[in-house]
This record gives sequence, structure tokens and C-alpha cells, in this order.
Amino acid sequence: MGSDTARAAAEAAARQSYGKLVAYLAARTRDVAAAEDALADAFAAALERWPRTGVPEKPEAWLLAVARRRRVDAVRRRLISEAGRDHLKLIAEEVEARMTDEDLPDERLRLMFACAHPAIEAGVRSPLILQTVLGFDAATIASAFLVSPATMGQRLVRAKTRIRETGIPFRVPERAELGERLDAVLEAIYAAFAEGWSDPAGTETQRRNLATEGIWLGRLVASLMPDEPEALGLLSLMLFAEARRPARRDAAGDYVPLAEQKCADWDAALIDEAESLLRRAATMGVIGRYQLEAAVQSVHAARRLTGLTDWAAIRNFYDALSVIAGSPVVAINRAIAIAEAEGAVAGLAALYVLGDDKRLNDYQPYWAARAGLLARLGQVPQAIEAYDRAIGLERDLAVRRFLQGKRAALRH
Repeated sequence: MGSDTARAAAEAAARQSYGKLVAYLAARTRDVAAAEDALADAFAAALERWPRTGVPEKPEAWLLAVARRRRVDAVRRRLISEAGRDHLKLIAEEVEARMTDEDLPDERLRLMFACAHPAIEAGVRSPLILQTVLGFDAATIASAFLVSPATMGQRLVRAKTRIRETGIPFRVPERAELGERLDAVLEAIYAAFAEGWSDPAGTETQRRNLATEGIWLGRLVASLMPDEPEALGLLSLMLFAEARRPARRDAAGDYVPLAEQKCADWDAALIDEAESLLRRAATMGVIGRYQLEAAVQSVHAARRLTGLTDWAAIRNFYDALSVIAGSPVVAINRAIAIAEAEGAVAGLAALYVLGDDKRLNDYQPYWAARAGLLARLGQVPQAIEAYDRAIGLERDLAVRRFLQGKRAALRH
């Protein structure tokens, strides 16, 4: 078997099982970092052995067995006290147990709530979930949360140490204490989905099909808390977005903006499910961020029935979002809605209010929105300059080509 085939098999196993294996390995010891290290060694062993021996019938079980052996070896070297020997005995018993894929319990939700425990610093809970459950590296997380990779790496290490040293339990909290940790869990799920959503073709293996994984986690939380409106709202929001995936690229692979997408290409079944979830959430009497964002997407989805987009309604939803969950992202989208409902002058005025926020200097959607509004007002040099900034910040080649086309049209 060739190394390329073995690598592909290892990457597939990582996409499908990384978080599940980390969660299982860490569930008893609460040592997340050690579980990650052991699993990293197991993947390295797979890349070394599988080209010679072939991919095992159950890659997940093979990786778990190797990771367990690595962890036992590490404990044996490190622990010499009586408590350490007891710990080693416990892990050794696990290693000797016969395990198949079907036997492996899924501890991911328990791990997510451990990462969202009140003993963990609030600002690092979501990044910690992204790394431990979904395998994000520190640099990717740092980019999403607008901090340096070194700073994010240090925060993650401290959080994992705290889980181990304070003995934070791996369990789903009781109903009375569930709410305080739900926000961090939902935020992490949405961040994972958004990262995968930015890879529309699902071709970047490092992202491990995160949109699908985010929806899976969203379904899990929604099934656990069917009476929690924000859990339903988040799942609705993700399904609305996922329903449009087939329409985001044309046959040539070029980017198609939402306003130009063919409604017939949207997944009607996913939209219907999203609408149903949103209606259920609306009956529960509590309106939150994810329900409002899903309501925005519901208005966009209504174009398949009416042929029109109700921009005034979208603007109203963003007004509400700016009150309960204000952020530069919400403000940019609100400015776009204002421009569509009231004109480019009003939209640009709303956008300029954000000009002093330094986080926007490297935020592509801000520069793309600014360029589009300036172009509509005939301010060509300023629009071209803004398009230059947006193009330089864009990772997606198809979106970059789209922006370059807009800039070229202005120049000509």
C-alpha cells in the first residue's frame, strides 16, 4: 500500500473520529493534553505502519489501542507514587480490554461541557472546545478569535492544566446548571460550522468537514435540550446556511453571491427543517442571538416563494441583534441591510461608524461591504482601494476572483 493511500485513510479517520477519541481517552483521567499527545503519537504510528501493513479494518479501534499504549507508557515513566500506581493500574485495565468501533462510547458532549465549566476562563471555553473536540490548531483558533497564535496557545495550555488539576468532571450538567455553560458550547459549535462553511467545496482536509461536524454537534445539543430555544435556533441557523451550499458555486466553480443564487438550487428539505425548528423556538417565549440570526436567514429563504427579499425586516432583526449581541459582524450586516432598504448613503454612514474599531483592519467582509457601497455611490478610487484590501485578505480563491472582477469593472 502506498503512503498516499495510508495518509488518506489517516486523514479520514481524523475527520470522523478525532474528537471522539480525545474525549474517550480523557474522560477518566481528565488529562486532555495527555490524551491529545497520545492520539498524535497514534496518528504518527499509523502514517509509519499503514503503508507497510495496510489500513486496519477498524482504524478508529486501532488508533485507540495505540493511543492507550502510548498513554500507559507516559504514565509509567511519570508516576511512581502509590496513587500513581493505582492510576497506572486503572489505565492498564483499559488497555487490555477488547474494543471495537461499536463499543466505543461517544463522550464528546461531556467533554464539551467540561471545557465550558465555570472554572475555565470564559474567553477560552469556546477555543478549548474547538481544539479538543474538533481538532482545530491554535493558529486557526487564534485567527478566528482575533488574537496571536502564541497567546491563544498559552491560554489553551492553561485551560487544559486547570481541567486536570481541579478535577473538572466529564459529565452533562444537571438542568439547573446547564444554562450557564450553554452559551460557550453553542458559540463553539457555530464557530466550527462557520470555519467549515468558509470551505464550500469541502476540499480542505485540515478543516475535517467542519460544517457537517458543527451540524452534528448542533443536533446532539438540540436533542439533549429540546426545550432550549437557543439550541434550536442555532441548529436552524446552520441548516438554513447549509441548504444554500449547492448554490454558492456555479458549474465553473465561481462564487455566486446570495442575491444572485438560484433558489431552485437550495435544499428545500433543509430549509423546511430549519423553519420548523425556528417556529418551535419562537413558541418558548425567549428570543436570543441564534434565533434572530436564523430569522434573518428565514427572510432570505422566503425569496424562493415570493421572488423578493424583505430588507426592512432584515434590518429590524439586525437592530435587535445589535442590542442583545452587538459586534462588528452584526454592525456590518446591519449596514448592508440599511443600504438595501434605504440606500447606499445611509448604509455607508452606518458602516463608517465602525471605522475606529481596529479589529476591522484585517476583516475582509468589512472592506468588501465598504467597496460595494462606495462603488454604488460612484466613488471609484475609494472603492478600488477598499477592493484591494478585501482581495488581499480573502483566502477563498473563488471569492477573490469575484472581488477582482468587481474591481476590474470599476477600472473599465
